Amino acid sequence: MKIARVSFKNKISWAIIEDKTIRFIRGEPFGRIKAGNTRVSLGKVRLLVPATPSKIILAGLNYRDHARELNMKLPKEPVIFLKPPSSLIAQGQDIIYPERAGRIDYEGELALVIKKKCRKIPMSKAVDYILGYTCLNDITARDLQKKDGQWTRSKSFDTFCPVGPWLETQACPDKLRIRTYLNGAPRQDSSCSNFIFPVDYLVSFISSVMTLNPGDIISTGTPPGVGEINPQDKICVEIDGIGRLENRVVK
Repeated sequence: MKIARVSFKNKISWAIIEDKTIRFIRGEPFGRIKAGNTRVSLGKVRLLVPATPSKIILAGLNYRDHARELNMKLPKEPVIFLKPPSSLIAQGQDIIYPERAGRIDYEGELALVIKKKCRKIPMSKAVDYILGYTCLNDITARDLQKKDGQWTRSKSFDTFCPVGPWLETQACPDKLRIRTYLNGAPRQDSSCSNFIFPVDYLVSFISSVMTLNPGDIISTGTPPGVGEINPQDKICVEIDGIGRLENRVVK
């Protein structure tokens, strides 16, 4: 089931995607989803970020083929970092090229949204705390990342975290094909079967560090093929069974 957070007639709601129409949900989807009777065309709503997180947690190097590309050893445990919620944008919104950045890169990723509050959960229970899966683009000011020696500034500019277009609640996260296109040309093409740390391990590991709240976003790392984007470029992250996240770069 695909669920989206949408704006319709200046009102923000959650809804179920049904082909080219949507059906509004009563309340929020973090408990039992109760669909209403009102349906409208998908084209009449504006898609919003399908989460309102207190935090966005991302994994660093997490694809075996990406590690081979970089000639790096596989990490023994996940390397995690944060992006602020202020960096979020939705499907179709513009990525703003910061004046202070000399180069920005795309990083297409599979992300998930947490369904209920959790802390120190075992791997075997992780799936019970996942609401659904979506696409994420971890935009990075690469020159600032190298200059600073740590990642906070380079990852945290406004608009540096496109997420969407919606959540898929029934995806099998460890076998999904993920692709990134730059101006229509393929740049990343891999499978989540190349994960070093699978989704259930990441959720368990991160929950051992911090309490996860409903709506929090966890992103699972990027495959090989990361590259530069410039003003007027269109970048698209596509994950089979989930959808396409498209954004344009502006200055």
